[in-house]
Amino acid sequence: MTSGSIGSRTASTASDAPAKPMSSSERLDAIDVLRGLALFGVLAMNIVTIFRVSFFAPVLLNAEPGWPLDRAVAAVLTVAVQSKALTLFSLLFGVGLAIQFERLAGNARRVILLVRRLVVLLAIGLVHLYLIWDGDILVHYALAGFVVLPFLRGARWLMVGAALLLLGLYVTMLLLPPIVPLPDAAEMAALAADATRAYGTGGFFDVLAFRIHEVTVIFPLQVMGLPPTVALFLVGAFTWRSGVLRRASTNRRLLFVVATFGILLGGALSLAVAGQELFDWPSLGSAHPMVEELGAVVLALGYAAAVIAAVNLSGGRRMLGWAAPLGRMAFTNYLAQSVICGWIFYGYGLGQFGRLGVAATLVIGIFVYGAQVVFSAWWLRRYRFGPVEWLWRSCMYGTPQSMGATVKLAVTRATIAV
Repeated sequence: MTSGSIGSRTASTASDAPAKPMSSSERLDAIDVLRGLALFGVLAMNIVTIFRVSFFAPVLLNAEPGWPLDRAVAAVLTVAVQSKALTLFSLLFGVGLAIQFERLAGNARRVILLVRRLVVLLAIGLVHLYLIWDGDILVHYALAGFVVLPFLRGARWLMVGAALLLLGLYVTMLLLPPIVPLPDAAEMAALAADATRAYGTGGFFDVLAFRIHEVTVIFPLQVMGLPPTVALFLVGAFTWRSGVLRRASTNRRLLFVVATFGILLGGALSLAVAGQELFDWPSLGSAHPMVEELGAVVLALGYAAAVIAAVNLSGGRRMLGWAAPLGRMAFTNYLAQSVICGWIFYGYGLGQFGRLGVAATLVIGIFVYGAQVVFSAWWLRRYRFGPVEWLWRSCMYGTPQSMGATVKLAVTRATIAV
């Protein structure tokens, strides 16, 4: 996961420059809502793939879901959710970096604070990666964030140009032989079998040992995924700098156009790519990677525009407002999902790894998500930040932050989004 894009609502402190007033609280609510909704997509894909079965199982023919309901659920997730939720988080992370950079303008320690923020994210991510779950995205985001920081000083055209260049590099990498050899089908099958034994029946230290081994195997995929992640961060930062999100209410018509175009075109491209595996449609040949990446980005942008436009309508705000607390605590919720899912699927818990179908696993994910919605609302009625958000911010500024929910904000409500 924020994921993660991950964030919390907070105020300026004496240690940084005064926060700039936001144009409207509705726009901030929309970002929180969008992050909260994207968190469900991330959980849905994580729980039905990497938690339920081996990381490599989805690419093996004998790992395809057999029951009709499982096939139907897998098809919907593949077309509508896979890659799109994580793309949304990446875009929101870029938005958050731009907001942080802007709010710290005039502060001589701006770069130091932002670097420290990413270092803390990297440290938490490494703990998560090795001790909890090797599907971690936080390490990836922290490293990509370091690459993006220098671009935040540049012009908007530079952000767009760099993003396009990196996306082109990623597509080229997919079309060419991998720089670091990936496991072949036989090796993947062996890894999947080993994962079923280690994760499904092993104790904590058995799981830990296999996870450390698996991290080295999937590392090349993490390297290949870095260019598009940086590109999405840049697109998110550009979107914030463009002012569209600042004036969401006045840009409602534009948002609806982007939402309609993005959902229709992105959905069609995603369906065309998934049709090869799900419906045995004609192959797209060498254009497959480009179409897949484009479909994910366009559909994610369509989702984002639709949610932001809806939240800026009174009816939409009432309908979707429940997701805002979840989004404000996305960092905490993302890590909690890993702990909960690890207990459900691994041998040191209920040991359900490799035993459940896609549909049954998704139902479990829905219950976990629902519980987090309730918990997040309860927690934020009492405290200003989620627990991990508090730790992250306190480490960034080098001083414990106030957690009291009744503390008045110094300037205005603001979201520090990641």
